[in-house]
Amino acid sequence: MESSELLAILEQLERDKGINKDVLVEAVEAAVASAAKKLWTVDKDEEVRVELDKVTGKLTAYAGDEEIRSSEFGRIAAQTAKQVVIQKIREAEKDVVYDEYQKRIGEIISGSVYRFERGNIIIDLGKTEALIPRREQSSKEEFKQGDRIRAYVLDVKRENRGPQIILSRAHPQFVKRLFELEVPEILEGIVEIKSISRDVSERTKIAVHSKDEKVDSVGACVGMRGSRVKNIVSELQGEKIDIVRYSQDIKEYIQAALSPAEISQIQLDYDGKKANIIVADDQLSLAIGKHGQNVRLASQLVGWELDLFSFDQWAEYQEKLEQEEEADQDEAAAGTEEEASPTSGAGDSGEDGDQEEYEEEIIQEISIADLTGVGDKLIAELEAKDLGTLDSIAEASVEDLTQIKGLGKIKAQKMIEEAKKLLAECEEE
Repeated sequence: MESSELLAILEQLERDKGINKDVLVEAVEAAVASAAKKLWTVDKDEEVRVELDKVTGKLTAYAGDEEIRSSEFGRIAAQTAKQVVIQKIREAEKDVVYDEYQKRIGEIISGSVYRFERGNIIIDLGKTEALIPRREQSSKEEFKQGDRIRAYVLDVKRENRGPQIILSRAHPQFVKRLFELEVPEILEGIVEIKSISRDVSERTKIAVHSKDEKVDSVGACVGMRGSRVKNIVSELQGEKIDIVRYSQDIKEYIQAALSPAEISQIQLDYDGKKANIIVADDQLSLAIGKHGQNVRLASQLVGWELDLFSFDQWAEYQEKLEQEEEADQDEAAAGTEEEASPTSGAGDSGEDGDQEEYEEEIIQEISIADLTGVGDKLIAELEAKDLGTLDSIAEASVEDLTQIKGLGKIKAQKMIEEAKKLLAECEEE
C-alpha cells in the first residue's frame, strides 16, 4: 500500500462511513508502532512511536527520539495499516446497522428464517441477523428454514461481535402494529387504539375509538366481510381477536370488554378502581372464560380489577359483609355502653335518685340505640330518613330501610322485628 493510497483510503472512510480522519490516523499510528516493536530490538522501557504525515502519507518510526530505518518497515507498515482499515470498516458497518435498527424499535420488520439455535429463531434481515428468543415466540406458531416472517423490533443491543437485534411476535404491541398496517383509518389517526391486552397464541382484546362520528371504529378494524381482521388472525396463525368499542362510561366499557357475556349489574369503587360484576348463573362461565382468560384480559384492557359473581354468590357475599358489619357495630356499641355506665358514689342514693335512674332506663328501653348493631352513625342516617324512633322502625318496610347505605335486607328485617319486640315489652310493663 503506497503512502498516497493510504491517505486516499482514510479520506474515503471519513466520507462514506462517517469516521473522523484524525481517529483513523491515530489508530494506524498505534497499530504500526505495536507491530514494529515486536520485530525490532529496542530497550523494553524505550517507547516506539510512529507518525503519519497527513500531507504525503509517509509513515515514520522512532525509538525514543531516534528514527528507526529498516527495510522491513515498509512491509510491516503496509500490512498493519491495511488491517486497521479493514477493522475500522467493520466497526463502522456495525455502527451503521446499530443506528439504523435503533431507530426502528417499535416497528415491524420482515426477514427469513435462517436457522434455529437452542429454541431461538435466527432471522436473516439481509444486512444483518436478528434473534427471536423463545420467550418472544407464540407456542402455537411453527416455522421452518426459509419461511418469510414478520416481527416487532423489541430492542437493539450493542455487543462486541456486532449489534444484537431482538425481535418479538409475542408482544401486545406486535398486534397493535399489525392493525396499523392493515387498517388505514388507524394509520391516518381517525381510529385510535386505546388499549390492548393479549394472551399469546390464544386471544387478544383490543379497544378502539373513532374520532369521527361517521366512522365506525369496530367496523373499520373488522373490514369488509371481516377481511382486515382475518388477515391479522392469519398472520398470528389462528389467535382469536376481540375488537372492543372504547367508552368513557366505565360501565359500558367493562360490559364491552367482557363480551359476549351479558352483565346484570355493576358496582364501582372509583377510588380503588375495582368493580363487582353480577351476572346470571348461565353467564358466569362465559364471563370468566377458559382458565379465567376472558375476565383477566378484560381487566387488563380497562385497567380495573374485576370481580365476578353469580346472583347466589353475590347474595352470600352481601350477607357475609353484613355479618362483619354487625359484628363491628356490636363491638363499638359495647364499648360505648361500658364508657357510659354510671358509677356509685355520694349523692347518688335516695328516692329521687332511684326515680331518675328508673325513668332513664325506660327511655333507653324505647330508644333505637338499643337495637342490635345500631351505632351513632346509623342513628344519624336513620333520623335523616325520619326513621329515628322505634315506632317508625317497626312500621317501616324492608325496602325503606335498605335505602340507607350499608344496610342489607337481612339486617333490615332483624331491626324491624327487634323494634316490634321492644315496643311490645314496653307496653306490657
